[in-house]
Amino acid sequence: MRYISSQTERSIRFVGLSTALANARDLADWLGVRDDGLFNFKPSVRPVPLEVHIQGYPGKFYCPRMNSMNKPAYAAICTHSPDKPVLIFVSSRRQTRLTALDLIQLAASDEKPTQFLSMADNSLDMILSQVTDSNLRHTLQFGIGLHHAGLNDRDRSLVEELFSNNKIQVLVCTSTLAWGVNLPAHLVIIKGTEYYDGKTKRYVDYVITDILQMMGRAGRPQYDQHGKAVILVHEPKKSFYKKFLYEPFPVESNLREHLHDHINAEIVSSTIGNKEEAIIYLTWTYLYRRLVVNPSYYGLEDTETYTLNAYLSRLVETTLEDLEDSGCIKVDDHSVQSLILGKIASQYYLSYLTVSMFGSNIGPNTSLEAFVHILSAAAEFDELPVRHNEDTLNRTLCEKVPYSVDQHHLDDPHVKANLLFQAHFSRAELPISDYITDLKSILDQSIRIIQAMIDVCANSGWLSSALTCMHLLQMIIQGLWFERDSSLLMLPSMNDNLLDHLKGRGVSTVLSLLDRSREELHKLLQPFSAAELYQDLQHFPRLDVKVKLQNEDKEQSKPQMLNIRMQIKNTRRSPRVFSSKFPKAKQEAWWLVLGNITSSELYGLKRISFADRVLNTRMELPPMLNMQVIISPHVNCQTKQSSLRIYCSA
Repeated sequence: MRYISSQTERSIRFVGLSTALANARDLADWLGVRDDGLFNFKPSVRPVPLEVHIQGYPGKFYCPRMNSMNKPAYAAICTHSPDKPVLIFVSSRRQTRLTALDLIQLAASDEKPTQFLSMADNSLDMILSQVTDSNLRHTLQFGIGLHHAGLNDRDRSLVEELFSNNKIQVLVCTSTLAWGVNLPAHLVIIKGTEYYDGKTKRYVDYVITDILQMMGRAGRPQYDQHGKAVILVHEPKKSFYKKFLYEPFPVESNLREHLHDHINAEIVSSTIGNKEEAIIYLTWTYLYRRLVVNPSYYGLEDTETYTLNAYLSRLVETTLEDLEDSGCIKVDDHSVQSLILGKIASQYYLSYLTVSMFGSNIGPNTSLEAFVHILSAAAEFDELPVRHNEDTLNRTLCEKVPYSVDQHHLDDPHVKANLLFQAHFSRAELPISDYITDLKSILDQSIRIIQAMIDVCANSGWLSSALTCMHLLQMIIQGLWFERDSSLLMLPSMNDNLLDHLKGRGVSTVLSLLDRSREELHKLLQPFSAAELYQDLQHFPRLDVKVKLQNEDKEQSKPQMLNIRMQIKNTRRSPRVFSSKFPKAKQEAWWLVLGNITSSELYGLKRISFADRVLNTRMELPPMLNMQVIISPHVNCQTKQSSLRIYCSA
């Protein structure tokens, strides 16, 4: 942004916020902030002063050590915050439950079993009746809440409300709460500073910023004169935390690990057009400033001009070579140019490794099964958590899905993603609530990944693969298998009994229901009620497609132009998609696909939407008549153009 500002001679303003830093001046220089705009305070400066206690605990093994911290945690509550809100941070969903149960037992042994509860019995009973999670229902009876990613949204919101309103005094939560929800407390207890990393299969330390973020929840402005934090750590690490929690720390650059995608995006936007401009780009980065100040961190021996230039040149050379090998760019002696894969990676914010994998694995007739495996292999799912013993759960899930996966790598995040996708399509019950959260995460990311896959197919002119990929995207939205499952299941009012009834009457598609009157539908559905289904169908899109093929140039060798006019007949329809199995609300979107059904060639693809009820669009075609128009999802299509074939995709 500063480089663009220097080229356009238009000033730009940056505002940066951070925890206390040892090298704030470096960041300010990078952002272009002058001395009078830099404010850097010591960690001790905060709206509510913080009193920190660090306690060390011996023990080589993680679980026994965590267990030994429960009694000190209870003692800390009684000492530092006997009647004010308390947050206890733990590393896992399992630890929230074990910690809460131990606190209940310790309170009972003190003959104060409900000391953390501030609710009348009748209010408590009403709240408990709304709670889904059995562990949470049990702990709430004693004024202790649980908060982790495994809870459903309703339970999490309920716990947050109870804690905010001081109905429960103690909330045991995982570290994600520190970043996500604004729930301050008088006392924060950090019970252990490690978590299990499924990728490396060992316990690793939280980064220091996470610890600071958790501590930052202590002290409620307007309520407390001071806050308190108690950190329970492994004894050997006690001195480390004493030093670093009271001193600001330097921030280093993490650009090297992500440089390929940044350089690719700059090449696509024409900011970088050759190797020299790539080096100039790097001189504007925070990485360049830290190379000069802390060279050893980045593997440099000194900060001589020759050394720096050689380092930057080597970094650019390596990055450009990798991007060229991946098919994202083309490099010659004097310039670098973006290729279609690089443009797709930049447009959809995908890793260059992902689009490179698409280029190697997608072909003209790629099957649905292959597309599921390709989608799951995307680099965007590298960080999908595989927790302790989840390989066992994945093995069980293998038996519920149709496509086989690599049984030797059930602890791989991509294999887990594959199983979650298939379970979603099969509407299978997931083994634990954490998998529901993981599924939401991959479904959310999958949309742009599949759209990129469609663009790869369209650019190569592969009609069959493009359609299969579109079907995969519809499977993601609807949570159904294409062709295996009835399209009727996408209707909100549809259930298994009604589906069986309709199949018995010879009805298996939405199209066969669309034009029926209320009376016809009522007669067809007896003894079932037709009211809800009729309402669903009123909101279903209906298109009247009029196609006119004309050659605007009299020379027959010139491409013909296809003029398509679409009109939505149902004025009561809603643009919102029926998508109860997808975690987010979706607005209706359409593809217009033109291709040759004989040769399976794709001639054109457009994403279209209806701002008005009438849409006019034009597409260029080769001078042939055996074309196919595909409009997705299910619509009622009509045309009088006999030379064209209109096909309505599910």
